[in-house]
Amino acid sequence: MNNGNQAETLRAVRAAVIALVATLFTGAVSGETILLTGATVHTATGDTLSPGDVLLRDGKIAAVDKTIAAEGATRVELKGEHLYPGLILLDTALGLTEIEAVRATADAAEVGEFTPDVESWVSVNPDSELIPVARANGIAYFEPVPEGGIVSGQSALVTVDGWTTEKMTTKTGVALHLIWPAMELETAPRGRARSRTKPKSVEEQAKDRRAKVQSTIEFFEEAKAYAKAKDAAANGKATPPERVPAWEAMLPYVHGERPIVVHANEIRQIKAVVAWGTTNNLKMIIAGGRDAWMIAGLLAARQIPVIYEHTYTQPNRDFEPYDVHFKAAEVLHQAGVKVVFSMGPRPFDAGLSRNLPYSAAQAVAFGLPESEALKGLTLYPAQLAGVADRLGSIDAGKEATLFATDGDILDNRTQVKRLWLAGREISLESRHTRLYEKYRSRPK
Repeated sequence: MNNGNQAETLRAVRAAVIALVATLFTGAVSGETILLTGATVHTATGDTLSPGDVLLRDGKIAAVDKTIAAEGATRVELKGEHLYPGLILLDTALGLTEIEAVRATADAAEVGEFTPDVESWVSVNPDSELIPVARANGIAYFEPVPEGGIVSGQSALVTVDGWTTEKMTTKTGVALHLIWPAMELETAPRGRARSRTKPKSVEEQAKDRRAKVQSTIEFFEEAKAYAKAKDAAANGKATPPERVPAWEAMLPYVHGERPIVVHANEIRQIKAVVAWGTTNNLKMIIAGGRDAWMIAGLLAARQIPVIYEHTYTQPNRDFEPYDVHFKAAEVLHQAGVKVVFSMGPRPFDAGLSRNLPYSAAQAVAFGLPESEALKGLTLYPAQLAGVADRLGSIDAGKEATLFATDGDILDNRTQVKRLWLAGREISLESRHTRLYEKYRSRPK
């Protein structure tokens, strides 16, 4: 066979393989109708159906009811199991880091203080071993966030299954991330200072803090000026300004079209953020929120939600009770603040992503209603990410992303048995399960 014929044959084989793969991956979504029956259905928006049925068709939820008659549908018997909407993990380093101590596996930060045009999702590793581990405990979507500097970049919503980063990315430009300058000052004597760098006096630290806050304010003022110039040019009242990628990235945020996630933990940080954001009419979300419970009323009045990362953080002050952070979510909820649970964006926490439900469970043990805890894992993060029209609950018309368990997902003894993403069942195999099977069958 000559080279031309070989090349033609190879092209034909490739085309056939691609067509076959496309059929395998889309057929389950577009052609199959599935009836999940007999489970306790936790809708997250309405009543819990015990038992209930959920009908999946073309990758979406076609119906939810106590009983559904669906002739020709593939029946999946889930008697004795619980059905939940897929969990959504916001504000995480999952996908951006693998082993904290190995620099080559971490890509969560960029150089520079102000980098709003950085897009964190392009660095997500689809082959990460941590993603299947998180998926095996019900996490269906996550938001990898950039770190470093003050304005660290933008985030996206990413699914836990896919061959490439492009296929996994569901919604880009979910939020802009601003790390508000720390307000604490190191007052320990120079010889006993905790910092590894050359210690600074209190006056020098205060000066640096003021400079960082001022530069942050000025950066946003310049972004607003650029936006005004663009608007004026669009209306034919001025010459268009020279295009600057950083300022272009800021446009939807200074216009209040998309949220700014401000990472702040200390009470003075949060107060400063609220005052600044209110003055500038910005759409804000507080991430971290360690001391947010102290000003819950203020946050509720300003309708600022909190992505709470500190359920298991030890009390920061010697006069605080041991359960201050266990109760914080309930304090915020009672005030009317929307609380979303997260493990935090630190590289170390990426490996703990699967424990997300247990942060909410601890808050339930200290007063938070169980229904609010479930919303803090599903519906509320979907709302903050701007995808509540298709994710976050088990409702007709939404994407068929849900999972079945053998018990309450807030109980750490519960095992996730099955998971569907957009109507397609996904394997729950992970490095953990492979190692378990390997050593379970080792020679005796």
